[in-house]
Amino acid sequence: MNALVPLPVLLPLCVTGLKLAIGPRLQRFQRFISLAVLGAVLVLSVLLMIAADRHGPLSVHLGDFAPPIGITLVADRLAGLMLTVSSAVTLLVHVYSLGQGMADRDDQTPVGVFHPAYLILVAGVSCTFLAGDLVNLYVGFEIMLVASFVLLTIGGTATRIRAGSTYVIISLFSSVLFLVAIAMTYAFAGTVNFAQLAGRLQEAPDGARTLLEAMLLTVFAIKAAVFPLAAWLPDSYPTAPAPVTAVFAGLLTKVGVYSMLRTQTLLFPGHRLGDLLMLAALASMVVGILGAVAQTDLKRVLSFTLISHIGYMVFGIALAGRGSISGAIVYVAHHITVQTTLFLVAGLVERRDGTTELTRLGGLAKSAPLVAVLFFVPAMNLAGIPPLSGFIGKVGLMRAGIDNGGGWAWALVAGSAATSLLTLYVMAKVWNLAFWRDAPPGAEGEGVVLESAGDEPGDDGDDEEAPAAGAGSGRPVPAGAVVSAGLLGQSITTTKRLPWPMLLATGAAVALGLLYTVLGGPLTTFTEAAAAELLARTPYIEAVLGR
Repeated sequence: MNALVPLPVLLPLCVTGLKLAIGPRLQRFQRFISLAVLGAVLVLSVLLMIAADRHGPLSVHLGDFAPPIGITLVADRLAGLMLTVSSAVTLLVHVYSLGQGMADRDDQTPVGVFHPAYLILVAGVSCTFLAGDLVNLYVGFEIMLVASFVLLTIGGTATRIRAGSTYVIISLFSSVLFLVAIAMTYAFAGTVNFAQLAGRLQEAPDGARTLLEAMLLTVFAIKAAVFPLAAWLPDSYPTAPAPVTAVFAGLLTKVGVYSMLRTQTLLFPGHRLGDLLMLAALASMVVGILGAVAQTDLKRVLSFTLISHIGYMVFGIALAGRGSISGAIVYVAHHITVQTTLFLVAGLVERRDGTTELTRLGGLAKSAPLVAVLFFVPAMNLAGIPPLSGFIGKVGLMRAGIDNGGGWAWALVAGSAATSLLTLYVMAKVWNLAFWRDAPPGAEGEGVVLESAGDEPGDDGDDEEAPAAGAGSGRPVPAGAVVSAGLLGQSITTTKRLPWPMLLATGAAVALGLLYTVLGGPLTTFTEAAAAELLARTPYIEAVLGR
């Protein structure tokens, strides 16, 4: 079974090479192999999760080089669960993107650029979850960075290039800081392998350990969009095509959360920066949800709720108890699925009405009842309405905070409750504006969605005769000439009849979120075992070092 551990990384990379060699030819075959490899990665992830649960952590040393020389990949309960959830989500988003690309008649670029970049992103995510040392964790981040820049700027419009440039600058800064942290870790401990560091860092001076912990937390907080290091996110994600935004919101920030979970439990048990993490968690919750309250564009609303709900996960990590770690893992799995689903629904709304600006939407509950249902269920799940999985995760975290009994813990419990209520308010606001009220005059329209003149290089946006500048511009948009985000930054066609692959993928994502509720008992039992394994550290160390 150990031989299966590298495959979630290797399979997407190998298929990417094959697709690049084929080029834009044999499009149906390329779509098939993309779906096949993502399905295979999902099956492998489930097998690894089950094996890790039954037999303990699985590890493999590539090339049979022992640590600290060789590359070590490890699949324990936490990694197995994250792989399974991420694989399921990436498969569904890929189906969605196929539907959007075929509906837009994108015959060349999606196969030639989008699909290979997407598979590389999947490989990077898998590498991060399986990495057994800091260097390969860094490599996983960089694989994701390269692929995500391509996906974020696909189409080459000025808006996407600006947003992508901001994203890359922030990511490169965090990468440089990560490299410095890795070099300092090696200088102190003589290794970067997690299992070896778990023992050697305990012998390092307290000041050195605290410095390394602070540097790694800063890197991962940037990746996870923890306040105050989250300002880049609301301006970067909404400009991308719906499938890209969905997978970014669902997965890329959770990779940072996963890295915090892994390093804080394995390398820095009894960490000294718990109070600082609690403050960051509380600030993320409050500032993020207040930002969401102030927005009038659906994508920006969801971007700010993403920042807010990252605070719940950091809350669990900061408390560092079995109950809080278990609650954080449940919430990560829940949030990956629900946040992805909501961005997919935003794409459906944009496809149908040509905008996600709430002031220009209305009447969708009557005119598009299926889209309304697909939004309502994950929206209530995000708000934590019982008995949905969001409620399960929040109750677990709040119970852990009450059991802790500290001042910061009680503040986080209160902040969690207030954030949950404000999330419900935000989702109700979106529902009332976009779905429940009557459509505003002139909002109905169907036709070609054009690229904006305001998005072209050299346009200063001051020309009053220019077409509308996108979903968040607030300027009137005539029917048949609205601006939206196509898969390639090219014109797309709005339609009242949505492509069935997009509806199917979104519906399956909603069903996956509901499955967490149905399987709430087994899921909680699994995450409690994963939390106990993380805090014990010994199973992980023995699986890697063989002692």
